[in-house]
Amino acid sequence: MNQEPITSLKGIGEKTGALFRKLGIETVDDLLHDYPRGYDSYDPPTPIESVREGEIVAVSGALLKTASVRRFKQIELTLASVKDRSGVMQLTWYHMPYLRATLQMGKRFVFRGKVVKKGSRLEMEQPEIFSPEDYEKVMGSMRPVYGQTKGLGNKAIVRAMEEAFARHTMEREYLPEDLRSRYELAEYNYALEHIHFPADRAELLMARKRLVFDEFFFFLLAVRRLKEKRQDQTSSFVMHHVEAVDELEARLPYALTSAQKRTLTEVQRDLESGLVMNRLVQGDVGSGKTVIAILALLQTAYNGFQGALMAPTEVLARQHFESMQELFEVWGVTKQVVLVTGSMTAKEKREAYKKIASHEADIIVGTHALIQENVHYDNLALVITDEQHRFGVGQREALGQKGAESRKDLAGTLPHVLVMSATPIPRTLAIILYGDLDISVIDEMPVGRLPIKNCVVDTGYRDRAYQFLSKELGAGHQAYVICPMVEASEMIEAENVLDYTKLLRERIPGARIEYLHGRMKGKEKNKIMEAFASGEIQILVSTTVVEVGVNVPNATVMMIENAERFGLAQLHQLRGRVGRGKAQSYCIMVNGSDQDGTQERLDILNRSNDGFYIASEDLKLRGPGDFFGMRQSGDLEFRLADIFTDADLLKTVAREVDELLKSAPGLADPKHEALKERMDAYVSKGYEKLNL
Repeated sequence: MNQEPITSLKGIGEKTGALFRKLGIETVDDLLHDYPRGYDSYDPPTPIESVREGEIVAVSGALLKTASVRRFKQIELTLASVKDRSGVMQLTWYHMPYLRATLQMGKRFVFRGKVVKKGSRLEMEQPEIFSPEDYEKVMGSMRPVYGQTKGLGNKAIVRAMEEAFARHTMEREYLPEDLRSRYELAEYNYALEHIHFPADRAELLMARKRLVFDEFFFFLLAVRRLKEKRQDQTSSFVMHHVEAVDELEARLPYALTSAQKRTLTEVQRDLESGLVMNRLVQGDVGSGKTVIAILALLQTAYNGFQGALMAPTEVLARQHFESMQELFEVWGVTKQVVLVTGSMTAKEKREAYKKIASHEADIIVGTHALIQENVHYDNLALVITDEQHRFGVGQREALGQKGAESRKDLAGTLPHVLVMSATPIPRTLAIILYGDLDISVIDEMPVGRLPIKNCVVDTGYRDRAYQFLSKELGAGHQAYVICPMVEASEMIEAENVLDYTKLLRERIPGARIEYLHGRMKGKEKNKIMEAFASGEIQILVSTTVVEVGVNVPNATVMMIENAERFGLAQLHQLRGRVGRGKAQSYCIMVNGSDQDGTQERLDILNRSNDGFYIASEDLKLRGPGDFFGMRQSGDLEFRLADIFTDADLLKTVAREVDELLKSAPGLADPKHEALKERMDAYVSKGYEKLNL
């Protein structure tokens, strides 16, 4: 039943099914694992005199008179006034004239909605309407709030979810009973249902703990599996030291920092050791990881082998390709670089594949297109993945297998692996998450790089911010504006990309302003990012999809709306999109919340540009319950888990995985049959793609 299409559910036809597919939901199982992005608490009614602007609250009272319906231009308004002992509040609904029959003078209701300011008074727009008895039934409950799209609101998704749970097939429990008992982990089916429909916060915490445990558990089992395959494996791609690479390093227009030199030495030592290299290079944004990758690829090419660099986006792959070509031209390097991306024409792909197979190409740069079936390498000795968290463990392994196939004389030999990441994860967590890799850290910034100037402001600063943006555009620079959401939501109060783009076009007329978000098609995203990279677009309004993927030295301003909704590590990643050129760069973080502690968190970014310091402070500040609302970190592609908030649980799971594999290597014990079955499904679906 769970693998049936979403349209098999009652009330979901082809039209609604297409809207669900826009959210990435194809089957009933996909729907069950589309976890809420937040929860709506039905609290007791608030006295009218105590409501505050921006809050979602309930008020209880009697209608002063029967609702009236008025037209204003093309908008039909239904207006009413509710009175309690403390005051009176105006209520407004759009295009709902039929409510007039219900909203009769003297009747008592509970109205629940968002409080907005109109002139000097507070009003409630588009509130839900309950009889006092009906509100009593839902009071104290928590209702899920899901990611939505135009035409598919939260109520419709909740209805579909209730229908799915009424019909879904229960799954077999797969975690060992003693493990569940030791950590008080809920049964899997219970956890799945109660992450969507918790009776209270305690139930939600219990459900979430189990599902987060599972996410870490299977991810780390997959990582350990990779480690077993690779550990101390003899390499058939033994390299010798190349003086030409040393000469090229000496001819760079800048001197490498001591951290870069140390990392380069570690990489070269691995390549020359006779064992397969499996190394992570961790370095802050702009610390100079790419030059290490280029020098390692050149050493590989001069040894007669091929090297590949896989980037997470087409734009970044193309930028790597072009910068390598320019550098090789200046240096007089004759090694050939080819590009492979999904959007290339069939003819371009055929030509690239031919050069790769014949070893005319020494260095291959591309996206995940590098692991397509049609790409055949000739002695692929080094595989580099840039921003590795954007690739699942399965994709990393697939590229490694390409190298094994390419060694015609010694089938099955794995290439050297170098993984690069700008995500500043504290070392204790990095050792767990990248358990199959040795770690090098570039913890210095190149000399002469101008530090980014930071400021944390409230929403009242926006007008000055827009003036500042105009000034920077006037100086020939570009800017990013980040919003946490793609489009407006019924219940989540946050800026969204689509409305914000319209607003900015009105406020900064004459500027070319475009938007970017994850739901756009690949070609559309590439077109926008390339236009921004080339300077055609002056302001890019985006979700966090720009966190990785484009290098625009001319961009000098990063403005982040609702900065309180992001984890510090992610804000630091976003900030790293600017400050890449010679001009002074700025990061404006707009705090849209007046909650205690929010300013304190954001001030850490104000004080420091050091990603590792920020990550460790982020870890200290997180506490249980920080997961409400938006995802906190964009580090690894977990659905619920957050490596900062859930750091202690991550460490616990790592210990348990190690103990389990020690007592039952390969999960061979019959008592682990259900777990092994689940793990095999996880691996076959490309590890992280399995719905957990």
